[in-house]
Formats: sequence, structure tokens, C-alpha cells
Amino acid sequence: MIPLRDTIAARRLPVVLWALIFVNALVFLQEMNLSPPALRAFIGHYGMIPAHLSTWSGVAQHWPTVISAMFIHGGLLHIAGNMWFLWIFGDNVEDQLGHIWFLTFYIIGGFAAAALQVLIAPHSTVPGIGASGAIAAVMGAYLVLYPRAGVITLLIFPPLVFQLPALMWIGLWFVEQWFSGMMTLHVAAQGGVAWWAHVGGFLFGVVVALPLRRAPRRSFAYGYDRDWPHR
Repeated sequence: MIPLRDTIAARRLPVVLWALIFVNALVFLQEMNLSPPALRAFIGHYGMIPAHLSTWSGVAQHWPTVISAMFIHGGLLHIAGNMWFLWIFGDNVEDQLGHIWFLTFYIIGGFAAAALQVLIAPHSTVPGIGASGAIAAVMGAYLVLYPRAGVITLLIFPPLVFQLPALMWIGLWFVEQWFSGMMTLHVAAQGGVAWWAHVGGFLFGVVVALPLRRAPRRSFAYGYDRDWPHR
């Protein structure tokens, strides 16, 4: 299932979200200009390698790679998917947190995602790259803050467009991440998707957003747009 949009418009311009997408795009353009050997060296230097962060001395030396890795992607589909999810779910979370706190939340969410990935695979030497851990934190916060918001969804086969409440859409997404992560515990795989980074980021987002549920919001923030697509 591919999310097309949500049904809640942000009250203010999501300038931090736009800046994050812009920086990710700039870094990806730089990657495209590198030769394959140079790109491998770039990812090896700036990617997050769990084995480098599994000790306190390693954390002290290599913690900046957690941030740099959040802006590196492994291909066009990788960055397009991540930025699309950020675009759909990030504006409302930034609207709720405010610009500065949203950026802080996003970065710390990336650290939380990396922490769980390192905890699960402390000896892995495969560089972890991508913004998906931080975006998972955004999705966790969105689930808590707007559980009944509508997510307009495209089903590829059979081709169908329909609406699901965010609680169901993001909940199904999280179950997939958790199940896939559990499967990796029984497979000696070195590459692939860092499922546990998604889980770690998501849980961080949920925990941070829970106290905000009592914060004042628009009366329709939990509204489920049952009239879509007729209006």
C-alpha cells in the first residue's frame, strides 16, 4: 500500500520539513556524481556502522556518522520513498511541535533508531544509511497525535484508491517492520533493510508524543474525513 496524502492540512508552513528534503536531495545529487568506488568509500566513511558504535569509545569517536547517515540514500527509490513518507506525515508533526522542536525531535529520533539497530546487531560492519529511522519516529508521533486522520492509500494490485484511519495504516506498517525485524534474528544476513532502526525510531516517536495528546489542537485534528473523495 502506498500513501498518497493525509486529510489534515498543516496550519503553518513546514519549513524544517522542506529544509530536510532539500538537504537530502542535495546529498543524493552529490552521490550521483561519484564513481562507484568513490561512492562506496563515501558511504563507508559517513554511514552508520553498528560495530563502530557498540562500545563507549566507539560512540565517542563515531557518533557524528549517525547524523550524516540520515542524509545518505542508496538509490532513487530509497530517497523517493523516504521523502514521500516524510512529506505526508511530517508537516502535521512539525505543526504540533514547532519548527525547532521538530528538528530536535527528528535528529534524536534518528539516534534512537540507530541505538536499537546497534543493540540488535552490534557486530555488523555494514553501513546503515537513510532517513527512515528518523521518519519512523515522525510516523510514531503522527499515530499518537492524529490516530483518526485519514490516509488516502493506493493499492497497486488490484488498482484501488481508498482511505484508512492513520491508526490502522501506520499500525499495519509498524507490524510489518516488527515482523520483518524478528525474521532477521533467525537469518545471518549482513545487508538489507535495517528493520530494527524503524522499530526504534517509531517507539521513540510514540513515547515523545504521548504527553502531547492533551495539548490544545484544532477540533478537527482527530476528524476522519468520511466524505472523501466527494468534497
